[in-house]
Amino acid sequence: MNAIELSILLPAFVAGLIVLSTHVPLGAEVLRRGIIFIDLAIAQVAGLGVIAADRIGFEPSDWMVQVSAVSAALLVSLILNWTNRRWPEVQEALIGICFVMAAAAGILLLAGNPHGGENLRELLVGQILWVTFDQLIPFGVVNAVILGLWFRFRSRMNGLPFYILFAFAVTSSVQLVGIYLVFGSLIIPALATLRIERRFHRLTSGYVLGSLGFAAGLALSAWLDLPSGAVIVWTLAAVAVLFGKFNPWTDRTSS
Repeated sequence: MNAIELSILLPAFVAGLIVLSTHVPLGAEVLRRGIIFIDLAIAQVAGLGVIAADRIGFEPSDWMVQVSAVSAALLVSLILNWTNRRWPEVQEALIGICFVMAAAAGILLLAGNPHGGENLRELLVGQILWVTFDQLIPFGVVNAVILGLWFRFRSRMNGLPFYILFAFAVTSSVQLVGIYLVFGSLIIPALATLRIERRFHRLTSGYVLGSLGFAAGLALSAWLDLPSGAVIVWTLAAVAVLFGKFNPWTDRTSS
C-alpha cells in the first residue's frame, strides 16, 4: 500500500470509527426495542432532505443542506414517536412504510435530474473514500456530543428524546458513509454481540468487530478497486460471523 492510498484510506477509517462510536451503542438499543428498521427509515428520510435541498439549488457543502436533512429526520422522528405511543403493535410496519415512501419520494425528485442515478448511488453507498480530516472535525464533535448525551442520560432516553438523539446520529452519518453502511454499522455489531449479557463486554466486542470490518473492507476495496461502502458491509458481516463462532464471552454470558 503506497502513501497515496494510505492518505485516502486513513481518513476513511477514522470516519468509520467515529460512525461506530455512536452506532454500536445505539444499534444495541434499537435491537433491544425491536425497531430494527428505524435507522433505514430515518437515514432514507435524511437523504430525502439532502435530495430536496439539491433540487432547490443548494450546493452539497451549503449549511442549508444539513438543515434540510436534520429537519426531515427530526420530523419523521416526531411522527414515529407519536405512532409508537398510538399504535405500538404495528410500529415496525409503520417504520417500513416511512422508509419506502421516503425512498419513492427521492426517486421522484431525482427523475428529472440527469445525474439522478449517480446521486442516488452516492446516497446509498456513501462517499467514504472522499472524506478529509477537515470534514471529520465537525462530524467528530457532533458524534462526541451524541455519545456523551447517550451515556449520561441513557436511562432517561425513552420516547421522544431517544428518537431525536437517534435522528441526529443517523443524519450526521448518512452523508459520509451512505444508507447501507449506516444500517450495517448499527445492526451487524449489535446482532453479533446479542448474546453477551455484560454491557461492557458487548460494547467492547461491537467496537472491535466494527473496526476490523471497516479496516478489512477499506483495504479490500482498494485492492480490488470496488466501491468501499458495499465492500465494508460484506466485511462487517464476515467479521460478525467469525466473532459469533469464536466469541470468547459466549460460553460464560450467553443464555
